[in-house]
Amino acid sequence: MRLLLLAVLAFLATPAVAVPAQKTLTTDSGLTYSQWLPKDFARHHHDVPLILFSHGFGGCAQQSRTLTQALADAGYAVLAPNHKDKGCERYTTGMAAGMWKMMTGQGPDKPFGQDARWDAGTEISRAQDIKALLDFALSHEPTKSAIDPARIGLMGHSLGGYAVLGLAGAWPEWRDTRFKAALALAPYSSPFIDKDTLGKIAVPVMYMNGTRDMLIRAETVTRSYAMTAEPKYLVLLKGAGHFSFTELSKKYQATIAAYATAFFDRTLKEKPAPRLDQPAGAQVAQYEHRP
Repeated sequence: MRLLLLAVLAFLATPAVAVPAQKTLTTDSGLTYSQWLPKDFARHHHDVPLILFSHGFGGCAQQSRTLTQALADAGYAVLAPNHKDKGCERYTTGMAAGMWKMMTGQGPDKPFGQDARWDAGTEISRAQDIKALLDFALSHEPTKSAIDPARIGLMGHSLGGYAVLGLAGAWPEWRDTRFKAALALAPYSSPFIDKDTLGKIAVPVMYMNGTRDMLIRAETVTRSYAMTAEPKYLVLLKGAGHFSFTELSKKYQATIAAYATAFFDRTLKEKPAPRLDQPAGAQVAQYEHRP
């Protein structure tokens, strides 16, 4: 708890940075989301891979827009829903708002840290948001005609990482076979460790975390990686913290984007991804893969 408090206090002291105006879209059911599309998207015909991004607790669709834009530049369509706990209106990424909500008792469905209480009903609204946005994208233009429904991936940060692992099969009740790969950024994976369900994931997974993450410890992510079936990848960033995957930190953005793009290139595009076969770079403390 002391480390958590220090992390919260340090984060809340971070100056707010103005957020550029972003276009927010809305589905027929009222779910708001953001999108990043590759160039000439409208000219494509069922050949663009899609990635669904789930933000962290108190974050929002735009919280990791450097990464989502990098994936769009690499040829992926990226859609990100705003979940019920979104908070980007207050801070650059909204994660500070999320910390404030936890400190004032406005946490997730069940308290973080009480892993044994979490089950397939916990934060199920996140899974429902992601599936609903996918259904919408596959039935409405311009995404309907451009997206390849056989090449759809998941990506999530923190509580969003929990959501995408659950959808990939860690909660078998959530499993959606339309998703072919999952990238978990500093994921809250402890409930799956407690229930010993990570071995049920049947798609490639890449875990990323930082060695100085005081909210999701590197040991937890490393253990999650060990419990996950192959193919799997582990990237631990040297000195990175929990919010290094958001707009509050620019230091690791290029490295994060490079590994994320390589992972989806290999798993969704089925094309060569040399970075995944190379030794760890300067910002990477540990890299492992079991294809």
